[in-house]
Amino acid sequence: MYFVYIIECKDKSLYTGITNDLDRRFNEHKNGMGGHYTSSKEVVRIVYKEEHADRSSALKREAQIKGWKREKKLELLNK
Repeated sequence: MYFVYIIECKDKSLYTGITNDLDRRFNEHKNGMGGHYTSSKEVVRIVYKEEHADRSSALKREAQIKGWKREKKLELLNK
């Protein structure tokens, strides 16, 4: 099982990613080891997650969400 997730940073920016271990990945982001973008931001919390059966479908969904403007991402969070 894989997760597509959105993290909110202290500056209110949103980061979208995928993982097969949400707790581990969030801790990596919190500790500055989660990737270039979040290593330069203060990670606050996971604001959205959805489960996917496999890596392929999670990657497709991640790419879709990353292509959206902020407003559309916020709509997703408010559903």
